[in-house]
Amino acid sequence: MKKHELKIDGMSCGHCAMHVKKALEGIDGLEVETVEIGSARVWYDEEKIDKKVIEGKIEEAGYKLASVQ
Repeated sequence: MKKHELKIDGMSCGHCAMHVKKALEGIDGLEVETVEIGSARVWYDEEKIDKKVIEGKIEEAGYKLASVQ
């Protein structure tokens, strides 16, 4: 597993961060370290989880994945 920094657009408050955290926690094999306004630090294996799955969950929550580092 590798640590990744997700940049997320559209978050403006603590409620937004909790909503994104809940969405990310629904992805099997992904571990959430922290979620703050505009970003999240997560651990996952790139060979097992496609970035599009993460992007889809964030979009379902009402936000946009800007980048993954």
